[in-house]
Amino acid sequence: MEEQLVQALANTQLAADGPRMQAELDLKRAQTNPAFPLSLASIACHTSVSLQIRQAALSYLRRFIEANWSGENGESGDSSAPIPVADDVKTQIRPMVLELALNFDGDRKIKTAASFVVGKIANVDWPEQWPTLLPTLLNIIPTGSEGQLHGALKVLSDLVEESLSHDQFFSMAQDIVKVVYDAAINENRKPVLRALAVSVFRGCFDLMDTVKDEHSKEITAFAEEALKGWFPVCHDILKLQLPEPGQSEHQPEPWNGIIALKYQAVKCLLKVRSVFPKLLLPHTPLFFQAIWQELSTLESSYEQIYLENEAQGRLEDADGLPYTLDFLILEELDFLNQCLRAQPVREELEAQLSAHASAHETPWLSDISKLATTYGQIPSEEAQLWDIDVSLFLAEEQSVSTNYTPRTACGDVYIKLGEWLDHKALEGLYAYTKSLFTENTSWRRQESALYLLNMLLRDYIECDKTVSPELSQAYLELVNHAINQPHESLLRARGYLVAGVLSQCNGIAANLVDRTIDAISSEESELVQAACIKATEAFISSETSGVAGNTQLQAKIVGAVNQWMSVKDMTELEGADDLLVTLAEVLRAAINIDKSISISNEVPALDLLFLIAKHGSNNWQVTMLICETFEEIVQTMSDPSAYQALCQKVLPSLTGAFNVADVTSDNPLVIFAAELMASLTQYGSEPLPPGFVAATLPKLTRLLMASNEGEILRPGAESVQYLLSHDHEQVFNFHDENGRSGLEVCLHIIDRLLGTAIEDNAASEVGGLAAELVEKAGHERLGPFLPQLLQAVANRLATAETATFIQSLILVFARLSLVGAHDVVEFLTTIQINNQSGLQVVLSKWLENSVNFAGYDEIRQNVIALSKLYSLSDPRVAQTMVKGDLIVPASDRIVTRSRAKQNPDQYTIIPAPLKILKVLVEELLSASGLASAPNAAAAAAAEFADEENDDDGWEDDPDALDLNLGSTKADLMRYLDASNMRHRDDETQQYLVDFFVAAARDNVAGFEEWYNNLSDKEKSKLSEMANTQQQA
Repeated sequence: MEEQLVQALANTQLAADGPRMQAELDLKRAQTNPAFPLSLASIACHTSVSLQIRQAALSYLRRFIEANWSGENGESGDSSAPIPVADDVKTQIRPMVLELALNFDGDRKIKTAASFVVGKIANVDWPEQWPTLLPTLLNIIPTGSEGQLHGALKVLSDLVEESLSHDQFFSMAQDIVKVVYDAAINENRKPVLRALAVSVFRGCFDLMDTVKDEHSKEITAFAEEALKGWFPVCHDILKLQLPEPGQSEHQPEPWNGIIALKYQAVKCLLKVRSVFPKLLLPHTPLFFQAIWQELSTLESSYEQIYLENEAQGRLEDADGLPYTLDFLILEELDFLNQCLRAQPVREELEAQLSAHASAHETPWLSDISKLATTYGQIPSEEAQLWDIDVSLFLAEEQSVSTNYTPRTACGDVYIKLGEWLDHKALEGLYAYTKSLFTENTSWRRQESALYLLNMLLRDYIECDKTVSPELSQAYLELVNHAINQPHESLLRARGYLVAGVLSQCNGIAANLVDRTIDAISSEESELVQAACIKATEAFISSETSGVAGNTQLQAKIVGAVNQWMSVKDMTELEGADDLLVTLAEVLRAAINIDKSISISNEVPALDLLFLIAKHGSNNWQVTMLICETFEEIVQTMSDPSAYQALCQKVLPSLTGAFNVADVTSDNPLVIFAAELMASLTQYGSEPLPPGFVAATLPKLTRLLMASNEGEILRPGAESVQYLLSHDHEQVFNFHDENGRSGLEVCLHIIDRLLGTAIEDNAASEVGGLAAELVEKAGHERLGPFLPQLLQAVANRLATAETATFIQSLILVFARLSLVGAHDVVEFLTTIQINNQSGLQVVLSKWLENSVNFAGYDEIRQNVIALSKLYSLSDPRVAQTMVKGDLIVPASDRIVTRSRAKQNPDQYTIIPAPLKILKVLVEELLSASGLASAPNAAAAAAAEFADEENDDDGWEDDPDALDLNLGSTKADLMRYLDASNMRHRDDETQQYLVDFFVAAARDNVAGFEEWYNNLSDKEKSKLSEMANTQQQA
């Protein structure tokens, strides 16, 4: 069998699809052979087989073990039964792969692959079926050869990361820490092996982190004892000197192992900072000094390797250990940033700061500016990439790049300094920056210093901090110097960007706005042009005097962008996401100066936005920006003549998108046009402009009758609903090319969207459309179609599952109940749904889902409708039984997903009027804003308790959100605004208060009897409400 498997494994590496796919099928069929796993292990051990085949054998063996070794279905989602593996086969395989992992002296990839296999087996077999594994490793590490040590550390690393349980770690922790400590301090071992030992020790902290809350005292004591030895080790590693680099253009080979070791030491300290911050705190001054000294020493090497030359960075070895200098610098800058939050470090630095008359005279502030400026310089590789693709440059400017580099880390360091020292950080940076410009040093350093200023000022703006006009004016001189350097495009670009941010701070740089706009088209460098577009948005987004209402400036900006876009091939920009976003942002800012520009034929602001949307419709950020901008424009066009002018301008573009595109597919341009159409109709004039329905309804009908995509159907259905809402007469008087009236067209649309072929989420707006049609058409126009329509809504409600769709359908009956609750009950009683009364089906779904309704208007309509249903005192409603309260099981067992399926939630069964009262009491609580108050109070109490109990001498937690960052605050505010947390609704609350007062006073629909069946909590709420009313 081994020969057949060797051939199959070789064929899996062929370029031709046919033989490769056949080989994969052969291997899959061979898995059922009991000899399959042992044969793979034997192939991996054969020295006569090529390394590629041996590595492939180990890879297939690992996957086979993952799926079958335990005899249970894995987590891969494969429902097929596992293939049994005999115990004697397992007994043979275990020592074979361990031998490979420990003693193979060839390609390291084989050792790594074998260690992965050992780890997968250990996940299942250790310690019960493989008790000798860990003792074997611990015995080999102190005395084994280099190859054995490497293999043992790799396997041990996998064990620590994936296999050790908490109890097992407790029993073996001291032994593991001892052997890796001895390996780490052994200077006779290769640095890369010592790095692997430190990596294993760092992995132990992940385990300690998961159990420290339960066993805080024991774990902390163990960590404290272990770190007594490890802190000196890490410090000694950081103090290791790298050999002289010579004149090599690349990183010298002897550096690799030492850098890997230093990198792991810093990562270990950062992990300790995360898990046991108090243990690290007393040592932070020592480590801070060591890191600072090393960063200072490595400045020239970093410049030589990455700035003067184009050495490749971000490299890892076969074991996943980073070994290039840029990786080390990045981690050391991160650790430096963390140390700036430590109280002992701050006290020392503040003492030095206080000993000098001003911030710029303090040596350490000048030194850190020099350090950050060095590592903040643009590497040659980055500069070349930005010249090729300016979107990459803009991504960094907008802080959306995932490429975290020493440059961005330096920006973070300075942001932290700014939050701590406020204006002193700015003064210190200015003093150093001015020296760079005075001494005429390299443009890279000048640009880097201005980049740090850029980052600092952006955070100041987000945190509402001020910058003195004197300092701004001083910086403006440096900006003027930067933008007048004809041969340094990146320095010019940075100058314009800083000018824009300075303008946002206090308007000092506002006199550069005209030059910045002119440079959009006059600059030779495309990168500088893009920077000027970005800077222009900053200029006009500020509260600078002379921007608001300045239509002349507005026209100039739009003209510059128009000229820039006119010479570009926009199809080439379709993948330039960040550039398209920047263009959309500057046009949005320009439009906001005076939104009437949108209907101007002389200034094509809206046309340019639509052009950007056409080529950026695949980018959600572009389309979201333009949709929001367009919605803001439509909202300001309240005057019918202005709205009509807007329609004349935009309708050809929107309907044109519907005409040329395939509406049956998930076409981004159609989705975008449908969203814009929904905004245009939502804020339409009443009545709509003449001919509006004739221009839009046929296009919308084509969309809604052909597409199955929710992103098209939802805004499309909303648009038709808004047409009815604003001008139903124009809709009903419309006739399509087949002679159908607008009413018939709407009924056809609703009928399709209520069909089972359309998914719930896609049809979630049909209820609002149906309700609007029923209200506007009335009994007279709808005639026999009304009961058919309501029957279709009820039928679809019976099968609906998603909350938004259910709400949409229920609101059809809720809105009808506002004016005719009795008619609704009468109708539902006469229909059958799946052999059940329509009243039973609809009321059950209605009352089960009412508490999940969203939207103030929708909730208010639902509350009023339910109160009217209750007040009918209709015996048919009283006889309808629905789900009541959840029956909480007595067992305290954890409910897993499988148990939940076997034992679904149980509810009491109660009459509908009682359930209505329960729902209304819950809504009374929500409308008062009290429902979310306990959660908010609990969160606040927990935060306060954390602050009280966690005064660990660090300024904040690195693993938590940094709430001092302005961007974090803004993100949190946006999240809270967008959350579904219910806030106070006085109107709904007052209605419910009046309802319950009247119901209790007049015993409406037998309120006294129903009241006795409420829970104690519900009664308490009503009593509290009654007392409040009496006091008022």
